[in-house]
Amino acid sequence: MPRITYLECSRCHQQLDATTPQTVCTVCAGSLYVRYDLSQASGLARRDAVGRKDVPWDGMWRYRSVLPDVEPVTLGEGWTPMLASRRYANVWLKEEGANPTGTFKARGLGMAVTMAKHYGIRKLAAPSAGNAGGALAAYAAAAGIEAHIFMPKDVPMANQVECAAYGAHLTLVDGLISDCGRMVAERKEKEGWFDISTLKEPFRVEGKKTMGYELVEQLGWEYPDAVFYPTGGGVGLIGMWKAFEEMEQLGWVTGKRPKMIAVQAAGCAPVARAFDNGENVSQMWQNAHTFASGLRVPKPYGDALILEIVRESGGVALALSDDVLFASLLDWASNEGLLLSPEGAASTAAYDHLLQTGFLSPDDRVVLFNTGSGNKYTDVLAERLRAEGRL
Repeated sequence: MPRITYLECSRCHQQLDATTPQTVCTVCAGSLYVRYDLSQASGLARRDAVGRKDVPWDGMWRYRSVLPDVEPVTLGEGWTPMLASRRYANVWLKEEGANPTGTFKARGLGMAVTMAKHYGIRKLAAPSAGNAGGALAAYAAAAGIEAHIFMPKDVPMANQVECAAYGAHLTLVDGLISDCGRMVAERKEKEGWFDISTLKEPFRVEGKKTMGYELVEQLGWEYPDAVFYPTGGGVGLIGMWKAFEEMEQLGWVTGKRPKMIAVQAAGCAPVARAFDNGENVSQMWQNAHTFASGLRVPKPYGDALILEIVRESGGVALALSDDVLFASLLDWASNEGLLLSPEGAASTAAYDHLLQTGFLSPDDRVVLFNTGSGNKYTDVLAERLRAEGRL
């Protein structure tokens, strides 16, 4: 098991002690990366470093040789299916809806809550566009930790039900996730909450990076040509890029890293707009709206990191309309037997778009992320189906 040597600021590279809980860089407020002593793991063959049969838990923890040496608070997260498309020879869909609580958020919150328990933290708080709140509520319940969650009042009903059922303290807000984040920031010191917001603590990235390890292992320890990622807060994209860096240091993968495709909804596309304008950070998106609630993040905290990764990889950030997303969702449901989340449909729609524009060819091997089960959006999907006379 690796030893965490320090936490490193992603902006100024300041090093912080990992033996006590940290949020963001104390110098510049940048997000922190967990850095390990990988010398032991680098001496192991992949087959010896990945997975173990002498423990009752596996999933994303099969990569424990590159994760913190702690006892997991686990609900079985990770090792989700990599499904070959029935129509496209070089397309795989990474089905994150198979995670506990039905979305990829289980990875990041599972790791973050694990570390909170390790540090002895008793109260956690976070804003959420929906699915992160459900995941935090579940893992906090499993860990015996108090959870305080702030969500926009119009998130899918499944997200609200989850929080209530798991016993979390839920506040519904007449606004966006940015308004929820402000409320957490204003109250956390007085209430004694540890802020577990996106990229404001270092371990959600560590959970999400396991998606990068998995997709490479599931493709025979080879990189695909492109990875499509629905981008709200962007932690998964950032985490996967960190995973690729670590795997290369360990000698577990070689070759050219994939183009990272950050996909947003046209009604809330701060990263895509900044990419098109050649900017290094995004500007707050006004009047954000999209039925893909997880993409309704007006200004991601890690926008500079997302843009840097997309450009370094030779990828692109783009935005598509809700109508295009919904059409792709129905297309994959009726032709592939997969009910995607609206955010996942952003990946599939973006793939069609980049084929049409010639950015990618049908020969390129690509992984499309479906970040959650469409079954968590039944109220949202029913509304659109009724509007189109399909229900």
